[in-house]
Amino acid sequence: MTRDLGRPIVVTSQDLERLRLLLASTLRRRRWEELHLRALADELEGAEVVEPDEVPADVVTMRSRVRVLDMVTGEEHAYTISYPSEANLEAGRLSVLAPVGTALLGYRVGDVIEWPVPGGVRVLKVVELLHQPEAAARPRRVLES
Repeated sequence: MTRDLGRPIVVTSQDLERLRLLLASTLRRRRWEELHLRALADELEGAEVVEPDEVPADVVTMRSRVRVLDMVTGEEHAYTISYPSEANLEAGRLSVLAPVGTALLGYRVGDVIEWPVPGGVRVLKVVELLHQPEAAARPRRVLES
């Protein structure tokens, strides 16, 4: 799994706590996914943890909608990174526990990520962050005329 861009992923403190609980319960139930889930756990252990109001606006967080480019096929896809209970691939909501969901979490617009998936390795570029809940929740400044 190649993710080392010279810096750790960025996660909010709230996402970190929820993801740790999710991983702990999932690892007990899904031994067949253990390698993949351990990779996510390792990423979280080395993550730069920030408060939600401090996360940079170009970072993929939980419930972010992101447009990615498959660097091998040239196809673009838009996904919302979701908790498993919210996932619905037909609606574009991808579980954070799915290999691609795990790969995208914490990365920034412009990053290229190589990540193993069933059937090979995906090379994905984060093209655009269409929505980030933390950025959307920040108060907007009113410009004076």
